[in-house]
Amino acid sequence: MDIALLINAAILGLVEGLTEFLPISSTGHLIVAGSLLDFNDERGKLFEIVIQSAAIMAVMWEYRAKIGSVIGGLVQKQEAAQRFVINVGIAFLPLALLGLVFGKHIKAALFNPITVATTSIIGALFILWAEKRKHTVSVQTVDDLNWKDALKVGFAQALALIPGTSRSGATIIGGLFFGLSRKAATEFTFFLAMPTLIGATIYELYKERALLTTDDLGMWAVGFAASFVSAFLCVRWLLRYISSHDFTVFAWYRIAFGLVVLVTYYTGMVSWSGV
Repeated sequence: MDIALLINAAILGLVEGLTEFLPISSTGHLIVAGSLLDFNDERGKLFEIVIQSAAIMAVMWEYRAKIGSVIGGLVQKQEAAQRFVINVGIAFLPLALLGLVFGKHIKAALFNPITVATTSIIGALFILWAEKRKHTVSVQTVDDLNWKDALKVGFAQALALIPGTSRSGATIIGGLFFGLSRKAATEFTFFLAMPTLIGATIYELYKERALLTTDDLGMWAVGFAASFVSAFLCVRWLLRYISSHDFTVFAWYRIAFGLVVLVTYYTGMVSWSGV
């Protein structure tokens, strides 16, 4: 196995794990990192699916007690467990349906570093706006959501079809606008990621099944491990962070990230592929 390829796999795995659940866009960072590493061909896209599945498994492991409790509640026909699952399902629908209709066209037209940089900056302005406005909390925990709250958050998540927007960012900041507490918005983002990313992974793996080969198992293993560990640590860190901080720092990071990409492109310092 090519050592350079394994190093690239580890780097991309870390990028995925560290950015999937932060409001800074994992897809955007993978597009930029893949461009820098010259690993954004069809094989690279398949690899991104593999490391994305590792990130979602990490958050499922972190919330295994809650997942077990919900499953047990469904078996016992508990209303709270049923409501929770229905809310997640309702919130999942907008992105799933819009993705099926527009996903192919969006990937063809917008999956490039310049789009990522631009939407990263625009998203940052929304985060700053959300943190400046008065935040009236009507939903303290994920168990307090009703189906209308879930649907609103689901439409916010659908904005993440545009690369660079950030699925986590759209869902969390949308949640804040819709009256969710910081903790409820963040945790619902994690739970909503489960059907969203699992569904996307299964669909993409099926669609790209012709590219599956045992020759890439080593690369997948390295990327999967890097993504799982970094995502697990990042989720735990984020939960501690939001207990005493807001999301403003992520907005300034997004602005800096977007400006670096735009400046390096327009000055010719980096010849971004896919542009």
